[in-house]
Amino acid sequence: MTLKTGEAYRESLKALKLNVYANGEKIESIVDHPLIRPHVNAASMTYDLAHDPSCEDLVTVTSHLTGRKINRFTHIHQSTDDLLKKVRMLRMISQKTGTCYQRCVGFDALNAVYSVTYEMDQQLGTDYHQRLKHFLHDVQENDLMVAGSMTDPKGDRSLKPSQQADPDLYVHIVEKNDRGIVIRGAKAHMTGIVNSHEMLVMPTTALGEEDKSYAVSCAIPTDAPGVIHIFGRQTNDERKYGQIDQGNAKFGIVGGEALTVLENVFVPWERVFMCEEHEWAGVLVERFASYHRQNYGGCKGGVSDILIGATATIAEYNGTAKASHVKEKITEMVHLTETLFSGSIACSAQGSPTLSGAYLVDPLLANVVKQNVTRLIYEIARLAQDIAGGFIATLPSEKDLVHPEIGKYVQKYFKGVASVSTENRIRIARLIENMTGGTALVESMHGAGSPQAQRVMIMRQANLENKKRLAKILAGINPDQN
Repeated sequence: MTLKTGEAYRESLKALKLNVYANGEKIESIVDHPLIRPHVNAASMTYDLAHDPSCEDLVTVTSHLTGRKINRFTHIHQSTDDLLKKVRMLRMISQKTGTCYQRCVGFDALNAVYSVTYEMDQQLGTDYHQRLKHFLHDVQENDLMVAGSMTDPKGDRSLKPSQQADPDLYVHIVEKNDRGIVIRGAKAHMTGIVNSHEMLVMPTTALGEEDKSYAVSCAIPTDAPGVIHIFGRQTNDERKYGQIDQGNAKFGIVGGEALTVLENVFVPWERVFMCEEHEWAGVLVERFASYHRQNYGGCKGGVSDILIGATATIAEYNGTAKASHVKEKITEMVHLTETLFSGSIACSAQGSPTLSGAYLVDPLLANVVKQNVTRLIYEIARLAQDIAGGFIATLPSEKDLVHPEIGKYVQKYFKGVASVSTENRIRIARLIENMTGGTALVESMHGAGSPQAQRVMIMRQANLENKKRLAKILAGINPDQN
């Protein structure tokens, strides 16, 4: 099997022996649990669309390893066309889900580890790349969902990993033997981890010699002994137990993140792709970050398409759609959305091959994409809330709407234009409320790294010395002199 269906994906999750907790209780079936079901549904879309002829060119591709047709989320980019199709695919799926579908992080991790292990082997004489290719073959043939696992809890940010009062605040190697390694620590904010088959662990920062035990990359089944998942709270997540109030009932909001604890987890050598080679940790972090920041104009572009549609709809339901200022604000939302998308297209079009043959995006432009997202998404959300009106924050619940005694008052006093039902007005208002609320915006700010992390990379990639040289030449100054 190389292409699962959404239903086959759900069945494969039922076969896992996951150790998942949410709200202080152990979850026996993630597929059926109200808190997690929407995220499973969103990820299922990435499987079902692979069987849709209208999406085939974007969602499927030929494996460079086997020559077989595979899901693009398990592919290693072989050209700028692959990078461009990735962005277009992300926007298309976001238009269908209105939220995160969680496979991007693992997709980017596979590509980053693929090229970095190749270069490590060339310099160090290791066999990490061959191990990675064996793992990748299994991922492609079984159409597995991989969770990219980079972010550590970090503890005191002013201290290096080895200086922390608690060494487990960064994932590290605690034992090496003939069979493999044992690791301990935790990975935080893990998007889609509880409904993934594998987690691909990577270091979270550049490391020095004193921190070499933290330089580890490996693949771990999500239900391996010692792996504990603690599902995170989201804004308004109790509404998932209802229907209307959650806004996007089928697919939820954001990606179902969790804290994943690694309590002395054994990893066999064939699944280890970095073991104390601290000099390579920073390279892997930067390469992964570039791939992941590339995504945001695609996925956030698609989500913004939904939000623009919802905003235009609520304007119609409110009777304000013809107002010139409303039209102008919606025009601005479109402009900002296409600005985000164009950045992702640009960094993909200017991609180039790594030594492994896999293609990497333009790192400078990829970081510019994510920096823009940390600002423009907030303005898009602000405009949506402006047009929708304050009632999106003060609506009674759906239980009040259907209540035998007070429901008639909710129906009466939350009516907009006469031709639209009160329930439909409330539904679209709830969608806007949840798409522009806390969890969704925090992810736009901190997903794929904080704004400052992008600014560091932008300055590092800016080639400021060359810009100074260009200016000196035009000013008639010898560029090799001060």
